[in-house]
Amino acid sequence: MANRKALGRGLKALIPDVPEGKQEATLAAEAANIQFIEVAKITPNPFQPRATFDPVKLEELKNSIAEKGVIQPITVRRYNYGYQIIAGERRLRAVSELEISTIPAYIMDIESDEDMMELSIIENIHREDLNPIDIANSYRRLIEECHLTQEVIAKKVGKDRATVANFLRLLKLPRQIRESAKTGELSMGHARALLALEDSDAQVEVWKKIVKDGLSVRKVEELVRNYSQPKKQVTTETVNNARTYYFEDVENKLRLRLATKVVVKAKKQGGLVEIEYYNDDDLNRLVAVINGE
Repeated sequence: MANRKALGRGLKALIPDVPEGKQEATLAAEAANIQFIEVAKITPNPFQPRATFDPVKLEELKNSIAEKGVIQPITVRRYNYGYQIIAGERRLRAVSELEISTIPAYIMDIESDEDMMELSIIENIHREDLNPIDIANSYRRLIEECHLTQEVIAKKVGKDRATVANFLRLLKLPRQIRESAKTGELSMGHARALLALEDSDAQVEVWKKIVKDGLSVRKVEELVRNYSQPKKQVTTETVNNARTYYFEDVENKLRLRLATKVVVKAKKQGGLVEIEYYNDDDLNRLVAVINGE
């Protein structure tokens, strides 16, 4: 649909490119699709990717609307005998709590739930206040429910494929670390650094130090790089698999660089470097990183 790419960027972004001389007329025509509709007739979006709404920001929005009104229309589709919201749920909540009966809305023609889901998720990803875990879950839903590849998602949201892959990897972190990232206690940079640790217990231990000491991302990367995993006892029977401090340091450096599990296995002569990947898209990401792309 032609309107998909336009969500979240204002009225002009909702209009396809047209010659400059016809822009004013096109804007006027599109403005006709904006109507004041009854708040009571608008139902929530079941595909809303945002799991939490900051109460402080919601209160600020309410104060702004109370003083100046709704400046940017919400976006809806016709649904049953009313409407279903696509974008602007916080504005809708604010207006509802202020007990305002109508709200300006841009009405789009969307028939399938799959198109609705894709639009809703992509529109929300573009918003700066969406936390890393909600973004990661949004990418996951686009893959699992909309059957999009990481490469297609990257094009739709204007990111490179490696960025999409890195967000998806956040979902492998332990629950308490994901919650910390959702609340803003942990930044995307911190979370990504933790991914280089192989063991979840180690990830939690380093996360606790981040929260307690307010470590910078650079400090966390250094801590992860030097983090000491329990050493396996080396016997003569397992000498071919012995892992010295040097190899462990190499593993940690490669894990940080590649953001995935890396194992170095020493032999009497030479050895093996095992790099783990989770799917074809992740393999392509690793190839791009190694090639410096």
